[in-house]
Amino acid sequence: MNRFAALLDRLAYEPRRNGKLRLIADYFRHVPDPERGWALAALTGALSFRNAKPGLIRALIAERTDPVLFALSYDYVGDLSETVALMWPAPRGRNDPEPPSLSAVVHAFSTLGKTELPAVLASLLDRLDETGRWALLKLITGSLRIGVSARLAKTAVAALGELEPDAIELVWPGLVPPYTELFAWAEGRGPRPETEDPAPFRPVMLAHAIEEPDFAALDPGAFRAEWKWDGIRVQAVRGADPAGRHVARLYSRTGEDISPAFPDLAEALAFDGAVDGELLILREGRVQSFNVLQQRLNRKTVTPKLIAEFPAHIRAYDLLFEAGEDMRDEPFEARRARLEALIAQHPESPLDISPLVPFGSWDDLASARADPASHGAGADAEAVEGVMLKRADSLYLPGRPKGPWWKWKRDPHRVDAVLMYAQRGHGKRSSYYSDYTFGVWTKEGELVPVGKAYFGFTDEELLEIDRFVRRHTINRFGPVREVVHTATEGLVLEVAFEGLARSTRHRSGVAMRFPRVARLRWDKPPGEADRLETLERMLGDEAAAAGAAGVSRSGSRRAS
Repeated sequence: MNRFAALLDRLAYEPRRNGKLRLIADYFRHVPDPERGWALAALTGALSFRNAKPGLIRALIAERTDPVLFALSYDYVGDLSETVALMWPAPRGRNDPEPPSLSAVVHAFSTLGKTELPAVLASLLDRLDETGRWALLKLITGSLRIGVSARLAKTAVAALGELEPDAIELVWPGLVPPYTELFAWAEGRGPRPETEDPAPFRPVMLAHAIEEPDFAALDPGAFRAEWKWDGIRVQAVRGADPAGRHVARLYSRTGEDISPAFPDLAEALAFDGAVDGELLILREGRVQSFNVLQQRLNRKTVTPKLIAEFPAHIRAYDLLFEAGEDMRDEPFEARRARLEALIAQHPESPLDISPLVPFGSWDDLASARADPASHGAGADAEAVEGVMLKRADSLYLPGRPKGPWWKWKRDPHRVDAVLMYAQRGHGKRSSYYSDYTFGVWTKEGELVPVGKAYFGFTDEELLEIDRFVRRHTINRFGPVREVVHTATEGLVLEVAFEGLARSTRHRSGVAMRFPRVARLRWDKPPGEADRLETLERMLGDEAAAAGAAGVSRSGSRRAS
């Protein structure tokens, strides 16, 4: 456990990607199985302990320290694991045994019941030093926050031999911790791991956001365009086991099996293969908003009434596998032709294909992006997020390779809102107030919250907002600070967001989708920020546009 704790500690302070990569690869080279396998599982987010909750940790520290002192310390530090690790009073005069191994910790928290965990966790915290306690608490709560992506950890495994990181990605979905076969393959001591799952998840290919300078280097004739839909990315897979029984599953883009929430889709798959697409709600022949889709997401139980009320549908983008043939090494145009033919053979399936968007120049595509209703999207125009650009000769590669695929999203809505509350962030942001609640004015002159944002700003802007919060706090509610927000004094934020929905959970009656801070409006008095009726009007405009083909959100959507 000490070596793993030392690794996490060094990774937390190492800012360079290559530096982190060397640290992880060196750990994998010198730590034996299965320790390194459990470390890899932790770094990639493959470990979870159902009974290890933050509440358990808070209860233990409350027994060992003064609750008021802990509350003040936690508010100052901003990170639960770090606060507890530093405050935990280790027993005096105790001849500590050898610190526990990482394997022993994983085994204990994977097998022990909820009533047994407090005593075991307290004993482990007694046996470890500050760094070890911090690493243990980070491990069991699943929030490492050390700036290491799953891709980087897999790249470190590939660095043990002569494999490419993509090779690790391709076999990863069929593996389970502690990855003994994976390390043997990477080091040239064993064969490539193969899965026997008849319906496995396959790594998803992602796109880079395109910027204005990128267009000059791209030939429009080399690309194909299709609509980018406002749902969730899924992979629908069906295959036969050795006994000939068919197995069908629906996966999220990260490989989570979401079939139990959408049994109607899984049962309706009528062909063996793997399709990459967008999960949508299709009702009365029209794609519904993302807010309607949310009514079915993350459901533990699904009733026939829910399925009938929110009929799920897949709009296919790509074909990865069909009838035993891996299509990922074929060019996009070939995969597209096979996908069209496959869907045409099964018209009864809740599956259709995302139409291509014809264009001859980037200006043509910009016009289609701004006005999808007039360029083939029809009544579904309000469900279009933008366009996807795919090279006609692009292979289906795992991860986010730069060049083959680009995404060009539509311009977001924007409003000016007033900062009302701020809360400290976590991890590297634990010393800064970086979670912001903002509001707009009602007709009566009251400021009501309409959203919360914690990204979009630069590091310099974060420092500016943090200074403002500290200097203009007027009230505190636990870890939350209320800042001054009158018509003449306060901070105006330009907030960008993807859409609005009615909400009974918010006092304003509206909820924003994907809000983020676009810029700081130091030049604007809070009294000139936007009004709630502006958002209400935007909601009405969207509803009207969704109800008729040919109505679009073209042009600027700036509200103020």
